[in-house]
Amino acid sequence: EGSDWQRVEGIKKYGRGGALGFSATLAKHSGASRTSAILRGMWVSEVLLGDKIPNPPKGVPTLPEEAPEGLSERQLIERHSSDARCAGCHKRIDPFGFALEGFDAIGRTRAADTKSVTFDGTAVEGLAGLRDYLSNQRQADFLRQFSRKLLGYSLGRSAQLSDQPLIDNLTTTEGGHIGKMIEQIVRSPQFREI
Repeated sequence: EGSDWQRVEGIKKYGRGGALGFSATLAKHSGASRTSAILRGMWVSEVLLGDKIPNPPKGVPTLPEEAPEGLSERQLIERHSSDARCAGCHKRIDPFGFALEGFDAIGRTRAADTKSVTFDGTAVEGLAGLRDYLSNQRQADFLRQFSRKLLGYSLGRSAQLSDQPLIDNLTTTEGGHIGKMIEQIVRSPQFREI
């Protein structure tokens, strides 16, 4: 049939589509032999939403590569996250990772408990619930981070304080349309006067 690219329709019904269901992203944020709700949650928090999560406190034990007998991976993480020094940050990141537990360490779908409650009290379940939460409750945060990353990529440097007015304009672009965002960047003094 030739070597032309073709659009694949209907992948959302298979739990795919977008960066959240992309196998490479899911595999990159897993351990060597098991998933990591913590790594996946950190990726969602920091990369997609721009949240600043502090480094773990000194002396916090690392999780074993395999959950001990009688404990699921989720129970292991919940037990680890119950430490008072760690609980504040884990309440912010773990629910995102738990929602993505429907994918194994290399991104294949699997049966798992994907129900969780975000730090703001919103119940999410699985990829669809997380996607809905990000596009509705956290849309402004996502657009701000996306605008910051897109601008930084376009300029070949990190976004700076002087870029804030442009980032504000990008964030409020009608419907978050990427083509219009790119046009704003290309027309900006930052881009034209590099």
